[in-house]
Amino acid sequence: MPDLDGPRWGPKAGGAPRQLVVLCHGVGADGHDLIDLAPGWGPALPHALFVSPDAPESYDQAPMGRQWFSIADRTPAKMAAGVAAAAAALSRFIDAEFARLALPADAYALMGFSQGAMTVLYTGLRRTVPPRAILAYSGALLAPERLGEATGRPPILLVHGEADPTVPVERSRLAETALRDADFEVETLYIPRLAHGIDPTGLAFGALFLQRAFADDA
Repeated sequence: MPDLDGPRWGPKAGGAPRQLVVLCHGVGADGHDLIDLAPGWGPALPHALFVSPDAPESYDQAPMGRQWFSIADRTPAKMAAGVAAAAAALSRFIDAEFARLALPADAYALMGFSQGAMTVLYTGLRRTVPPRAILAYSGALLAPERLGEATGRPPILLVHGEADPTVPVERSRLAETALRDADFEVETLYIPRLAHGIDPTGLAFGALFLQRAFADDA
């Protein structure tokens, strides 16, 4: 897969970044879809660089947009293989950012929406040095039977609209159960009447979650 890149924002406070927050968009979008979250979260992490890489593949069901992996075949085995390949590409990108910024190996968080949420959950649970936090919006936990591969227990926030017609909220409820059963620290926010998207309540919870994750850096 090609090397990833995408738009960046911050740090709000200026100067060299002290943390890295990677934002992973959903299928059919690109990095510009989520980078606009950064100014809203910047006050919570004023020394963080936010970066939203474009997914590695062209979207195979439309003439525009990117995908982390194909969803043409949604069988569990095919989805698991796809997210594993995407995770390898995302992990290489994170390592390259650390090398470029000279950051401590744990000074990062991962956030994703929809397919991006599936990707950051899979990636973050398997990196040699886990992230400080994983934020998964409107997503799902792929290959839950392989949670034994996890390299650590980073705190996880799951946010999902209860009226989501694209990725049903039950996918996050199942993820919550599987993660708790595997002794992960999980916080959840299920938002009534919200469809497939992120609302101000979810953003506020995310800002607080990030702030707590890096509280020791203040």
